[in-house]
Amino acid sequence: MIQAYTLYEGSFSVDASKAFVPFDAAKDDPLTRKGSIFVHVHPFLIVADDGLILCDTGLGFSNEDGGLMIHDNIRRLGFEPEDVKYVLMSHLHKDHTGGMVDFKDGVARVAFPNAEYYVQREEWEYAFSGENPSYKTEIFDVIQRSGNLVLLDGDGQVNHQISYQVSGGHTPHHQVFHIHTGGEHYFFGGDVLPEPEEIFKNFVAKYDFDGRLSRDLRKQYWEEGREDDWTYLFYHSKSISIGKGEQQPDGSFRIVDVAIK
Repeated sequence: MIQAYTLYEGSFSVDASKAFVPFDAAKDDPLTRKGSIFVHVHPFLIVADDGLILCDTGLGFSNEDGGLMIHDNIRRLGFEPEDVKYVLMSHLHKDHTGGMVDFKDGVARVAFPNAEYYVQREEWEYAFSGENPSYKTEIFDVIQRSGNLVLLDGDGQVNHQISYQVSGGHTPHHQVFHIHTGGEHYFFGGDVLPEPEEIFKNFVAKYDFDGRLSRDLRKQYWEEGREDDWTYLFYHSKSISIGKGEQQPDGSFRIVDVAIK
């Protein structure tokens, strides 16, 4: 039974400045956003056997009252931010890490105080290694002081449900997660496999650290997952955010939407 939910934060255009500008296809003209790519942002919440799992934390945008949008989205599902036990970080670009911390009334707090935040050690060190507009190190300073940070070295397991693998590709030390719970095998590929359409396009993306590696990994993850019935979580999808492979009468496969409506 699928127990994964998208915590959708919206649609955005992103240009060379790395700024995420809200984009509404119903009223905004993409021609006015020259040089931009257009993405959706979907953190994911998984209801697991021993607690809630959050896959990346979104942009950290706030509502009119100053509360985190990701908190609002979790509460709409009937949970509280304090119920989150595991925060799994694929990498540390700002569109994935903004919701790690709650900045409110001039005070910075850990957004999920009862959770451990799982980050690859070398990704953490890479984020601090130079000036890069894709990283917001003031967020990481709060996490580092919190005692909630768990730095991972290479591949391994968090517990019997959650395993992780260093993939590289999008960033040098990007990681992906396999989550087994409720009879499902969830695969969170972060920005190596951010959209279902990328499975069927043999292309090298300029926004990846190693575009050829990401291309090859997308093929590998698709071939493995369609045979083993993985449930894919697509962080930047404009169409299907939670999907499975389904074989067609002609023998080919397609992605079908299995998100809870």
